[in-house]
Amino acid sequence: MQLQFITHYTEQYSYTDSARMALEGGCRWIQLRMKKASPEEWEKTGKAVGDLCRQYGATFILDDHVEWVRKLQADGVHLGKNDMPIDEARKCLGPKYLIGGTANTLEDILTHARRGADYIGCGPFRFTTTKENLAPTLGLEGYRRIKAGMKEQGIRLPLIAIGGITRDDLPALAGTGVDGIALSGTILRAESPVEETRRIIQALSTL
Repeated sequence: MQLQFITHYTEQYSYTDSARMALEGGCRWIQLRMKKASPEEWEKTGKAVGDLCRQYGATFILDDHVEWVRKLQADGVHLGKNDMPIDEARKCLGPKYLIGGTANTLEDILTHARRGADYIGCGPFRFTTTKENLAPTLGLEGYRRIKAGMKEQGIRLPLIAIGGITRDDLPALAGTGVDGIALSGTILRAESPVEETRRIIQALSTL
């Protein structure tokens, strides 16, 4: 299973700090999420995080902002349900960029698949404080149901579980058939985010 890290700003760590620690811990997929950031902050932080991702050979994804992808030399964009539709983003970016979509239901996934998504961020698994306006939580049964529906519909997009996931959840989540997990607060709240990232990657490698 793959680990994706989503940046988060805390009193202790900046967005760049959070990305750097995840990369030092071995994560090789960073999504830069900065809700309510100014264009100046996007440019400054995006350049710094992009440079770090290239240094570590990691995939660099922007949250929401299709217009910054080329300028910041990102590998792609992740779009929420209220952002630009995936097919429109594809017209803007072309085929070489990764485009992911947020989903809470099988219907969301069918829409994203039809519009040309490369992967799905599906959640929330449980309640999380790092995201506002949370959709209904899915739990393990929700992922099982969605994976079964995807198989029935012939959809083979990678499904990444997100939302309040901890290291203890990994074996049970792996049993649902999801292809990876996305984390933010679980890593940043740890005593050592770098070590916690390492432990999570080690746990994922055994599943």
